[in-house]
Amino acid sequence: QLRLVESGGGLVQPGGSLRVSCAASGFSLDNYAIGWFRQAPGKEREGVSCISSRSSFTDYADSVKGRFTISRDNDKNTVYLQMNSLKPEDTAVYYCAAPPLGRTSQSCGRSGWPNSFGFGSWGHGTQVTVSS
Repeated sequence: QLRLVESGGGLVQPGGSLRVSCAASGFSLDNYAIGWFRQAPGKEREGVSCISSRSSFTDYADSVKGRFTISRDNDKNTVYLQMNSLKPEDTAVYYCAAPPLGRTSQSCGRSGWPNSFGFGSWGHGTQVTVSS
């Protein structure tokens, strides 16, 4: 069973930075694209960023381009999301997710990114709050 655990969330002032992590256990991340999604209170879940299995492809929501950077260390079985210049509107629960293992699991686009429906394994999320 795929298990993903997010960490690194917290309270930060506007303009600050945080790095959230997504650690996998019970399986190797090598064959999976990983997406970061977020959900704010009263809003629908939205795709934030995605990285292909070998890091050859990354993508970002327009709202975070130039501020967020996704990366992965397959040796550590971990994917990171570095968030800089944070804004109050970035406040949300951040989730990482993986698609089902198969012919398309290495690709963000073929996993349905930026939609979340193609990502079947989810962590429990980490809260990010941007406030002064």
